[in-house]
Amino acid sequence: MRWIIRIGLGLAVLVLLGAGLLAMVPSDRVAAALSAQFEGLTGRKIDLQGEITPRIWPTLGVTTGPVSIANADWTDSPDPLFRAESLSIDMNFSALLGGEVQITGLQATAPAINLERSQDGRENWVFGAGEAAVAGAVPAPATAFTLDQGTIQGGSLRFNDRQAGRLIALDDLDATLQVPDFSGPFVLSAKGLSGGQPVALDLSGDVFSAFIAGRVVPVSLALTAGGSSVGFEGRAGVSPAVAEGALTADLDDLPALGALAGATLATPGRGLGQDRLAVSGQLTLDGTGAAFLRRAEIIADGNQITGDLDLRPGDARPKLSAQLAAGPITIGTGPEGEMGGGLAGGMKAEGWPDGEIDVSALSALDAEIALTAPSLDLGVLKLGETRALITVDRARAVIDIRQMAAYGGAITGDFVVNGRGGLSVGGRLAFAGLQTEPLLTDLAGYDRLVATGDMELSFLGVGNSIAAIMASLEGDGSLELGQGELRGLDIGGMLRTLDAGYVGEGQKTIFDGLAGTFTIAGGVLSNSDLKLVAPYLTASGAGELGLGDRTIDYRIRPTALAAEDGTGGVMVPLLITGPWAKPRFQLDLEGIAREKMEAEAKAAEERLKATAAEAETAAKAELERRLKEELGVEVAPEESLGDAATKALEEEARKALEDILKGN
Repeated sequence: MRWIIRIGLGLAVLVLLGAGLLAMVPSDRVAAALSAQFEGLTGRKIDLQGEITPRIWPTLGVTTGPVSIANADWTDSPDPLFRAESLSIDMNFSALLGGEVQITGLQATAPAINLERSQDGRENWVFGAGEAAVAGAVPAPATAFTLDQGTIQGGSLRFNDRQAGRLIALDDLDATLQVPDFSGPFVLSAKGLSGGQPVALDLSGDVFSAFIAGRVVPVSLALTAGGSSVGFEGRAGVSPAVAEGALTADLDDLPALGALAGATLATPGRGLGQDRLAVSGQLTLDGTGAAFLRRAEIIADGNQITGDLDLRPGDARPKLSAQLAAGPITIGTGPEGEMGGGLAGGMKAEGWPDGEIDVSALSALDAEIALTAPSLDLGVLKLGETRALITVDRARAVIDIRQMAAYGGAITGDFVVNGRGGLSVGGRLAFAGLQTEPLLTDLAGYDRLVATGDMELSFLGVGNSIAAIMASLEGDGSLELGQGELRGLDIGGMLRTLDAGYVGEGQKTIFDGLAGTFTIAGGVLSNSDLKLVAPYLTASGAGELGLGDRTIDYRIRPTALAAEDGTGGVMVPLLITGPWAKPRFQLDLEGIAREKMEAEAKAAEERLKATAAEAETAAKAELERRLKEELGVEVAPEESLGDAATKALEEEARKALEDILKGN
């Protein structure tokens, strides 16, 4: 505000000189004289074009044609700092003769204000006024004055903050400033358009002279942008920005508020402030760019959160630190079909949602947030008491689960949402003592597996929608369940009757335990070691579960009525195939015949091997007999027949040689 006051005061005090000169010299020479005086005050050139019309009665005043004030010499912007179609200034003549500056009216028509901050922090509204002052120079900016009413009509404002990389733009700007006492209160009102949305500002404060000098004074502020509003009651100063007081903010229209601040803010998701977002607390700005909110209360749709928040500037983005405690939290629950889980028909849903997931908010700031909540409803998952540490670093969020009660058990591990160059999600989770029926009902609308057990899961998925993520999943895990039942399928009945009709309501398979491991590749879960133990049967299983295309191709090998040692019994493979929404159950009778043929072929092969072994044994015995009877050779237990025969021949040859030598 100080630069506005400085320009306005400089122009206003030039009125007296201008009015006197106009009576004696042409307007162009008057314009040159006024420009010289203004440049001596501010260090900037002012260009006055067109006629300069004086007024003596009823007040002393001047109306100009087009006016522009030069920009800083370091900027490469082609636009001046200030430009207006005309200026109209009125002053109290008698007060001016008495040494007081009483501006009764200051009006700028269609002004265009262009503010800029360079990357190294220089600001084009900081003036370097000349040191030398000619006789009759205008008073310095600290000179006391009053302003009955200063107005801007149909103006525009552009603030190009190159240091922060943002552009703030206001159009159709109308503003009014009233300073009835230089050392007393002041009132500023403004309204305009930002990004096509209406914005309005009402600012009032005490001790105007101290405020424009950069000191802290009591202030009251009310700001609206679209459907959002911000209020502040306390003490504040603008150079540097410092404040201490009560903040209330209704942030129901974040995109409009973001446009006003030169940033892109998306509408939050359901439960995060999509319909209602409000923040209140004691705000402190320390002048370094950091903001502290104590005893904060946050309302996001139906969720209420309290705690302390610190927002500090960073090299690339701000850093938010917070300690938050919440009541019951509900996030992401919406119309049927939105999430693709239980609310969308679960296993019977036609597919996963393919709408794009917007995680652009992750790149707005870094964060470290400690959160506690008695319960957490994620729509497809309902969790109990939760303690988690949420960290965000360069658009990558990690949720470290310190404590999480869920479905009669507990979940630990971490979950990652990575928004760097696209979207990926992953995690390493351990589930202990979870009840499968409510878990699978919420997650997939599947209520037929009733048991309690443990599971470990590591996974990674890439894509900008749930459908894309599910189709790309990679990972592995294990599952181990205790006693339970599988509803809608009587495996024992199928085996006893060789009838696949034991499917549907009223059918079930009771088991003592179920366990297996699995891998996930390309959105397909594969398992080859499923083991099920039941009072009257055992079963093994292998196959695939299409997580992306929601299909199943699985083969269970149950054996009923087995002997105590696990052998014998009736075994008929069961095939489960087709889409999740309508799986097909079929006894694999062809598989039985094929396995029987394979078993018979294997048995025949074993018989041939046994016959060959018997023949080999008989031949060996006959050869041993002949070696003993004809050659007198005993075959040692560890000696082969070939070695024994060779040894016998060598002995015979030696004896023959000895006989020949003795005869000689």
